Amino acid sequence: MNFLMALIINGPIKSFCYRRLQYLSNKFQMHVLLNEMKELAAQKKVPHRDFYNIRKVDTHIHASSCMNQKHLLRFIKRAMKKHLDEIVHVEKGKEQTLKEVFETMNLTAYDLSVDTLDVHADRNTFHRFDKFNAKYNPIGESILREIFIKTDNRVSGKYFAHIIKEVMADLEESKYQNAELRLSIYGRSRDEWDKLARWAVSHRVHSNNVRWLVQVPRLFDIYRTKKQLANFQEMLENIFLPLYEATIHPAQHPELHLFLEHVDGFDSVDDESKPEHHIFNLDSPLPGNWVEEDNPPYSYYLYYMYANMTVLNHLRRKRGFHTFVLRPHCGEAGPIHHLVSGFMVSENISHGLLLRKVSGEGGAWVGWGCGGTLPSPCCAPQAPVLQYLYYLAQIGIAMSPLSNNSLFLSYHRNPLPEYLSRGLMVSLSTDDPLQFHFTKEPLMEEYSIATQVWKLSSCDMCELARNSVLMSGFSHKVRPLPSFP
Repeated sequence: MNFLMALIINGPIKSFCYRRLQYLSNKFQMHVLLNEMKELAAQKKVPHRDFYNIRKVDTHIHASSCMNQKHLLRFIKRAMKKHLDEIVHVEKGKEQTLKEVFETMNLTAYDLSVDTLDVHADRNTFHRFDKFNAKYNPIGESILREIFIKTDNRVSGKYFAHIIKEVMADLEESKYQNAELRLSIYGRSRDEWDKLARWAVSHRVHSNNVRWLVQVPRLFDIYRTKKQLANFQEMLENIFLPLYEATIHPAQHPELHLFLEHVDGFDSVDDESKPEHHIFNLDSPLPGNWVEEDNPPYSYYLYYMYANMTVLNHLRRKRGFHTFVLRPHCGEAGPIHHLVSGFMVSENISHGLLLRKVSGEGGAWVGWGCGGTLPSPCCAPQAPVLQYLYYLAQIGIAMSPLSNNSLFLSYHRNPLPEYLSRGLMVSLSTDDPLQFHFTKEPLMEEYSIATQVWKLSSCDMCELARNSVLMSGFSHKVRPLPSFP
């Protein structure tokens, strides 16, 4: 990391990489001028295939918000009519039925509307990740989030499983759309994996159009403050020890073993713009000694997830099981060194917006945090080196322009068309359809808006779709490459 941080501020390397990126952009523009009509003609000659019936994968989407707001509203109304007397919650030792829960809110099925639900991101969520997280609570009530979009609750995640299966049915009906849904493992207790696997297996939450990624929220500081964890090592053991046990003794953990067959990898999630009070370096305490209530830095999380995954993958490979990859949220906000960490340990990343800040020829300044021992000034000048490294390594970047537009970056400033023209491995994804999309096919909505705003050709759209297939964890039997001239 020291080497890379020094590299990205090296003057001659910055100049070289800047010129190479400019060359790639201009070369693409020249290619479009010379060959656009030829490409369109070649595409028309491909039998049967067009943009609508080539395979597309939503490479970044969270399971708890994979439905749109109208879908969730209809589902809640249906549950209120059919399961009013079902016990769904325990409040201070007292069991509550669905009817009693809504009576405490003074609501009926008739009263509910999309506006009442209030789950859609609006102008008030811009640069307010806390308000965005609150949007996960239908009607602003965390109890409804627990009942309808959690896997571990009084009804054993039954409602959440049903709505996920409806989303899966929609994907199967569209035939050529796939998704990699993210489910959470928090690391608070050792039995989280078994509970999640039991939910998936018992409710038969499975589709050939869906694979799973497991996201680990970076919330150690909250768990430590509540005395739920003694140190960071305990969190790591809660996340990874059950996986070692299921790999060594699959017969003792049949549900978890079966569930892991459909898991592609791991994601690291949280608000990257939170200030970090520590820089990961040789003096950083080991996980067993991290007992303070401050959250470990982003790089610390990524390194120890990667280190544990590497050993786990060696073990799984020896036993003939498939392995996992690390595909974290990275570069949505926060300091540049997140992207450096992602470059070193990730297969793909989600967002990658900050790579645009390191593509200019200098002049502006970006801080990566104070108090560290890295061989560079506290606020490193912008450099194009990191973007060029991502291009050379072809590290996948799942971008979600509509999500970014509501949270961190206006749509017209999104760097996706620039990344695409330079040859970076970018794909379009939805992130959270519940908060950002209106239609039954959120991925097609994402493609549609991008095409209109940036005037993408059908060839550009097919390239984005092709990238999404290559970046995904679907097997080669499931993911035939789209016909692409």
